[in-house]
Amino acid sequence: MDTAADRPRPPTDTAAHAVAEVLSAAGIRRCYTVPGESFLELTDAIDQHPRMRLVSTRHENGAGFMAEAEAKLTGVPAVAAATRGPGASNLAVGVHTAMQDSTPMIVFLGQAETERLGREAFQEVDLTAFYAPITKWSTTVHRADRLAETTARAIRVATTGRPGPVSIAVPGDLFGQCVGAQDPPEPHVVPRPVLGEAARDRLATWLARAVRPVIIAGGGARAAREDLVRVAERFNTGVYAAWRRQDVFPNDHPLYLGHLGLGCPPPVLNALSEADAVLVVGCRLSETTTQGYRLPEPGGRVRVAQIDIDPGQVGATASLWFGAVADAREALRELAETPVQAPYRDWSSARRIWVDTATVPPEAVEGTGSRMHPWAVVAGMRAALPEDALITNDAGNFASFLHRGWWFRHPGTQLAPTSGAMGYAVPAAVAAKITAPDRTVVAVAGDGGALMTGQELETAVRMGAPITVVVFQNGLYGTIAMHQARELGRIAGTRISGPLDLAGFARSLGARGATVHTREELEKALAESVEADLPTLVDVRTDPEVISPSATLSGLLDG
Repeated sequence: MDTAADRPRPPTDTAAHAVAEVLSAAGIRRCYTVPGESFLELTDAIDQHPRMRLVSTRHENGAGFMAEAEAKLTGVPAVAAATRGPGASNLAVGVHTAMQDSTPMIVFLGQAETERLGREAFQEVDLTAFYAPITKWSTTVHRADRLAETTARAIRVATTGRPGPVSIAVPGDLFGQCVGAQDPPEPHVVPRPVLGEAARDRLATWLARAVRPVIIAGGGARAAREDLVRVAERFNTGVYAAWRRQDVFPNDHPLYLGHLGLGCPPPVLNALSEADAVLVVGCRLSETTTQGYRLPEPGGRVRVAQIDIDPGQVGATASLWFGAVADAREALRELAETPVQAPYRDWSSARRIWVDTATVPPEAVEGTGSRMHPWAVVAGMRAALPEDALITNDAGNFASFLHRGWWFRHPGTQLAPTSGAMGYAVPAAVAAKITAPDRTVVAVAGDGGALMTGQELETAVRMGAPITVVVFQNGLYGTIAMHQARELGRIAGTRISGPLDLAGFARSLGARGATVHTREELEKALAESVEADLPTLVDVRTDPEVISPSATLSGLLDG
């Protein structure tokens, strides 16, 4: 009788094992994948490696989001692997998210065998060309003995300068080839350039002499949170968080002036519009952060300085008075230690404006009938969840209530795609819980995004990752419905079936499920979910009429 013990063990000196050693030596601990026949040996080598873990997901889209979320949380790349055409296509959404979010990721794409390349073989796509626009570097390896070397280079590219994803396409016959013993790669140290004395003094003098200086802090400053607070306090500057980077600065600090996101209330932007000095740190000044490339106002009286680790980002989207290529943490540390005295500036009025927009309004009652007001959902979350919970949020209009109503007081508490990708929240929460099992991890999604990748709840069950998923179910693709109502006066294709039994869907995957219609029911379900040893989906029936914090659907349709 043939048993696994009787079968010969695969060799351990293959290209796949060499790749696993390179990944492990760089501190990479997990590979997220839907296994494919074009990289059998790679999944086996990672699964057998004592310091790595293979996480099999239910869809490549989920694998991509999980790898991106882990790297965003830890700063260390994770691996996402997919096979040929269909697998690589499914994975592309997560890779694009990593590119727009400046997240390091190593992507392996199985390819047709070497002798069949170029013949439109089964599922063959030119993967190097396909992935070139959504990665920092895209390549195809044609020799097994070069795979480890290419992997080491990929890690350097992904983590140096502006971080981002790198893709390596590998013909299916290479991973299993024996390459013999290979020397381990030299340890890679990420360069952390400093400001230097001249630049530091120039910036310090400028900030001290300004009348109304503000800072815009992005993801590049996440690891420098304490130094950012010290700089803001030393120079008495107001601080804005870039799009979906709200945990970069404590939201309960008196110098925090708000989040530069979609639908930002115009009064919140006043302090930025009136600033005469804007220091941009670790932020690429994206379209959303700049409110459509309007702020800081180009050509106005404001002087803009930008500090970024990547020279390609300095001045890329805005005219600068001064630009510096430096690591955010090093630069802020230097500025914080500068012996410069800045005058007192009163930011209480600007701060109060943001607080007013971030406070649940009294008129946000439970809702109508069996539907909850989205504001009431956020209020229930604040009452029932620990304030240091790690929140992963999806794309959709529901998120505007979360962005305003949830205060990010602690570091490392927000994982959200600046790419605006739907389906992010659930896979991101799974990866976050696997990576940080002691954290309370809560995914927040709409019913549209939740049903794109919600099947990853099964992955959470299988991996022992008891996350909480809060779904705002209103039966709409809400963001698009809002745009349609505002621009066209009618909606098309944005009503989706509902209400669905999403709690039953969760239970069918082995998770827990609860359906709630009131704030009391919500708080009870959330409190129980935090203590549960299984993932929990909380299906909240929300009012589709409340389309955004500032508009109703009927009001827009009548508009």
